[in-house]
Amino acid sequence: MKINKVDHISIAVKDLDAARKVWEPIMGKAGPDDLYVDEPEKIRVARYWLAGVGFELMESTSPDSHVAKWIEKNGEGVMIVSFNVDSTREAVKVLEQQGYPFIYAPGGETMRPFRDCEFAFLHPKKMNNVLLELIDYRWNELKEK
Repeated sequence: MKINKVDHISIAVKDLDAARKVWEPIMGKAGPDDLYVDEPEKIRVARYWLAGVGFELMESTSPDSHVAKWIEKNGEGVMIVSFNVDSTREAVKVLEQQGYPFIYAPGGETMRPFRDCEFAFLHPKKMNNVLLELIDYRWNELKEK
């Protein structure tokens, strides 16, 4: 398994609009490069491109989402570190063979869809309380800007 780069870092926040007011001046951004809602994950996200790496502020859209539960347990802060891989499925196979535990999506699947790719989460209990994501996202946005 090869890690191509850090794909993105996600910060769990209670109030996305308030967090944007704090972070955007520091990043020199007037707004996010990608603002979206991920219905299956129950989150609203402001994503920024910083030197080829995504930086995300994530707000829960439901009190039963993973982000809401994370904040309740850990408070606001870094929730996800994501590594970009060529194939999430292949990376998961390799790491499962090495005994790494994954978090299953509703329905019992390891793989989760996002746009034109897939991602999976390694369990934070194994990863020093960091939710590690593997994703095979292609980053077409960087070519357009």
